[in-house]
Amino acid sequence: MNTHVKHLPADERRAVTVEAVVELAGSQNPSEITTAAIAKHMNLTQGALFRHFPTKDAIWQAVMEWVAERLLARIDCAAQGIESPLAAMQAIFMSHVEFVAEHPGVPRMMFGELQRAEQTAPKRIVQALIRRYGERLHRLIEAGKACGELSAALDTEAAATLFIGTIQGLVMQSLLAGNVERIRHDAPRVFAIYQRGIRSAQ
Repeated sequence: MNTHVKHLPADERRAVTVEAVVELAGSQNPSEITTAAIAKHMNLTQGALFRHFPTKDAIWQAVMEWVAERLLARIDCAAQGIESPLAAMQAIFMSHVEFVAEHPGVPRMMFGELQRAEQTAPKRIVQALIRRYGERLHRLIEAGKACGELSAALDTEAAATLFIGTIQGLVMQSLLAGNVERIRHDAPRVFAIYQRGIRSAQ
């Protein structure tokens, strides 16, 4: 991280801190990322870091807010202007996969937050992200059923759950393989199977 970080305005310093955490999470266990490691990565003192974030949890909350904002904006942009609900779902699927490939630390952090027994602000943000993501899928699936692209008998809730679960499975496989590029390779073939399961027989 360049020394110019020391001279950034407060808002930009916070944004750079978030990006530093996402970058660090791509190469190490997020639970082991300390404020000292973040400060060192940014070439700052811990004192300078804490001027913008009073606690480590405050940093994690800002990171999860960044993830939620960026991911939802990415999938909304991917689906924009696509008339076919099924094609829009495919665009969302692929854009989500690309987001993970670009930021491999993000799923590591999300899985880590969801595993925490206590209810924390970062965990609530992740839960809200999944809920808002699911709402978008529900609308597309219902639209697909209405126009005849998707089976009229399709269970909307189950189809949305499987969509998100399929991406989570791809993420887990890429993490286990230690190769984030694997998700880009596998995603089109996996979505093709998912698509066959929900498409109308007509």
